[in-house]
Amino acid sequence: MQVTIHSLPWLDWTPGDRVVVRYRASDGVHDALGELLETAPEHVRIRARRGDVLVKAETMITGKLVSKRSQIAE
Repeated sequence: MQVTIHSLPWLDWTPGDRVVVRYRASDGVHDALGELLETAPEHVRIRARRGDVLVKAETMITGKLVSKRSQIAE
């Protein structure tokens, strides 16, 4: 029997990228949007507006790279 190992797309992301990851928690579904700090097969760590978020792989629903925040001139 041959076993297929699916790639983990977040391992292709680079720290410093802006990402969004949707994940399940005990109180529902959440999105973590911000700067990618760390990737590992087991998790990603994102610096969001409200602080750093550790998202475990088994809770991830989807995720993607997003464009950098636009800078508003003052």
